[in-house]
Amino acid sequence: MKKANLLYAQSGGVTAVINATAASVIYAARGRPDAVGNILAARHGILGILGEDLVDTSPLSAADLERLSHTPGGTFGSCRFDVDAPDANPAQYDRLFDVFAAHGIGYFLYNGGNGSMDTVAKVSLAARQRGYPLVCIGVPKTVDNDLEGTDCSPGFGSAAKYAATAMLEAGLDLMSMASRVGRAFVLEVMGRNAGWIAAATALASRGGDEPPHIILMPEVPFDEEPFLAAVEATVARLGYCAITVSEGIRRSNGTLLMEQSKDAKGHIQLGGAGQCIARMIYRRLGYKHHWAIPDYLQRAAGHLVSGTDHAQARAVGHAAVDYAVSGRDRVMPAIRRVADAPYRWEVEPVDVAAIANLERRVPASFIRADGLHVTDAARRYLRPLIEGELSPPFSDGLPDYPRFVLPVVAPVLPPYRP
Repeated sequence: MKKANLLYAQSGGVTAVINATAASVIYAARGRPDAVGNILAARHGILGILGEDLVDTSPLSAADLERLSHTPGGTFGSCRFDVDAPDANPAQYDRLFDVFAAHGIGYFLYNGGNGSMDTVAKVSLAARQRGYPLVCIGVPKTVDNDLEGTDCSPGFGSAAKYAATAMLEAGLDLMSMASRVGRAFVLEVMGRNAGWIAAATALASRGGDEPPHIILMPEVPFDEEPFLAAVEATVARLGYCAITVSEGIRRSNGTLLMEQSKDAKGHIQLGGAGQCIARMIYRRLGYKHHWAIPDYLQRAAGHLVSGTDHAQARAVGHAAVDYAVSGRDRVMPAIRRVADAPYRWEVEPVDVAAIANLERRVPASFIRADGLHVTDAARRYLRPLIEGELSPPFSDGLPDYPRFVLPVVAPVLPPYRP
């Protein structure tokens, strides 16, 4: 492929290491001046492309890129927006390709989760149908760890490290306050349909009766009676019980235990399952109860990034550029586990169309037979993903995260009106 400009964008919920991927993409693309011209980024994902809201990354120095790689959040802005099928909304694709053409884009790298991989597949199909020379690469990230085709997803290891640390520290507090009255603590973590983050809190325990004592995941229908019996038995033995709850746990009839709201498109905002469980324990067993919801904290904790996660985030960014310049359209750099101990991994391409919109859930072999905790196999899988510490620079007692203001690329098209 002849020399062309590269466009990078971020999509979906951001992570503590998505900017490490962004920095790696920019760094790797600069190393290929034979194939890559300007390196641009869209603000707020695919919406930034439709709105021709692009920025120029050239002012970022090597030192800036290093600082960017240790900054949580999404520096270029993200979005939750699904493009239509090419045949269903040709005007939407007319606009996308007008923007690509106006700015000489020959490489499109989209950094996101399941829905983003579907966008990559659709844009790639549209490019082929139109005969437009565009290489589309999906770049993986999600704290939910539910992307198919990859052993783990960049962003998950750091969220898992944060959640496991939160349970470890809260568990020590709870243990200190154990009494004859009985206490229960519930930690609600992200996980709409997959309980990977909840499962990872098991790493807080070194064995025996250390927290968490119970883990509730969406893969197992919630059954109130055996759950309460397990809580009661734990409190009788220890004086307290620590529980992790995925936000998306459901009853046996498929209904969510708790939801906050539903928008016009039917998208449900989750939250409150932990509070619901804590109050259930109080109502039925009378124990003192507390609950906590880390929410954004678990995906934004740049001060507690997993070294493994950061390395993988950078690796997939570099591989994405390599795939793009070699013309490997419609693929995603996936992580393949080579060995558990010592942990070894490599990056390989997978077909985006084969994994788009699929959800990788916690397998049955990782869930204890009673459905209330995880197995040793789960711990062996999870442990290496949270290992390694990378502290950001501090200033005045707080992490010194940079705020980059990049030059806006002058629009050349009329404003977008969907």
